Amino acid sequence: MLTIGKCLEALTGQTPEFTGPIVTGAAVDSRKINPGNIFVAMAGETTDGHRYIENAFRNGAVAALINHDPEIPCQVIDTTGETLHFDEINISAPICIKTKSSIKALQTIAKFWRNQLNVDVIGITGSVGKSTTKELTADVLSTHFCTLKNPGNLNNEIGLPLSIFELNEDHEVAVLEMGLYVPGEIKFLCDIASPRIGVITNIGTVHAERAGSQEAIAVGKAELVQALPAAPKGIAILNYDDPFVKPMSDLTKAQVFYYGLSNKADLWADNIEGMGLEGIRFRLHHKNDTLHLRVPQIGRHSVHTVLRAASVGLAYGMPWGEIVHGLKSGNNQIRLNTVYSRKGALILDDTYNASPESTMAALNLLHELEGKKIAILGDMKELGQYEKQGHEKVGVRAADICDVLITYGEVSAMIAGAAQQAGMSSRNILHFSNMDELIQSVEQMITGNEVILVKGSNSLKMDKIVSALEGPR
Repeated sequence: MLTIGKCLEALTGQTPEFTGPIVTGAAVDSRKINPGNIFVAMAGETTDGHRYIENAFRNGAVAALINHDPEIPCQVIDTTGETLHFDEINISAPICIKTKSSIKALQTIAKFWRNQLNVDVIGITGSVGKSTTKELTADVLSTHFCTLKNPGNLNNEIGLPLSIFELNEDHEVAVLEMGLYVPGEIKFLCDIASPRIGVITNIGTVHAERAGSQEAIAVGKAELVQALPAAPKGIAILNYDDPFVKPMSDLTKAQVFYYGLSNKADLWADNIEGMGLEGIRFRLHHKNDTLHLRVPQIGRHSVHTVLRAASVGLAYGMPWGEIVHGLKSGNNQIRLNTVYSRKGALILDDTYNASPESTMAALNLLHELEGKKIAILGDMKELGQYEKQGHEKVGVRAADICDVLITYGEVSAMIAGAAQQAGMSSRNILHFSNMDELIQSVEQMITGNEVILVKGSNSLKMDKIVSALEGPR
């Protein structure tokens, strides 16, 4: 088990004679501390976590990682010097552990603890579908193994180490989502997590503003397969259908397993049928096996999520019965919620975030559903050089599907313009920069027979549109 003593060993390279209290996890928010946690005090843009050490201790933290001396009376163990004399230290929790960088200390302890455990790590990255793939893969593996997954979107240089703190000796596998914001980040996360299996979903344009071109994003995502151990231990699970992912087989020493819609992939699907909110039906092929499946994941695009999760199950030699059980027990959709308006219109709440790829998938789901189709689409942020191309691509697809298109924000006007260029009547296209006016207009047009998609980048706070339209629960 992880203890204060092991944390100090990770930070100093010295092995203390004492073990100290058991560490049950870590948090960077004092309000989210659970008994036995370590509080990581960080200086942010608006506040300094060191101000909340006392609150963290009050909530049950056994220690705090700090950068400078605390303002409250507390035992402080200073690890910034060359040598600590552990024989002179008598730990009385809670304590403060002074480090040169509390974030670096968090990462160092996480790496140390991960390497202490006999656990397999499955790393998952890609532009779209990371979280849904993580969730469904964990559902599959949980039918056979004691499984950990990183909660929510804790997938960066802080979130992933926090997730590793949740590991214990009972866990057999850990499914960890890995996000990319700048080149080198995936490599850094792999150095902490040491994945044996890597799954790449796809390469899109989201975060292109920071990472650069799709080619640059592909280079960054490929860091996962480059970090895998050589075959047969390491396994790279790659999307055969993605032109940026497929060639990553040349960049890894791991065994390559392809999934996709082509019969040249190791695991592939055909006869895909979307059944709206009832899920999808398709045929699955692997070697001499053919399975006819119906699963609750919604939208035809979700077949790729299913293929990824099933591929990981096959990598572990799991029987089809267990894999299928996990697939069918999975959540319909991680971030898309369905609610009804006061007049009975169905609202697809997909306001967590937006990219051209995920918006196209949401529009395709809208296409599968019965009713008058209304799409409320907002700006898609961080597309960089792909901003115009991405918004116009969505506009063309919206023209094919929507009875009414409503855009909100600044650059979303490109969606409206492209839809009109594609032949959609201007009478059925509305653009708003004021949310209250948008809500008022939509409320006036709803009769109850509509299906309304609401989607845009998280910074636009379009969930407020859903809340305003939603009827009583």
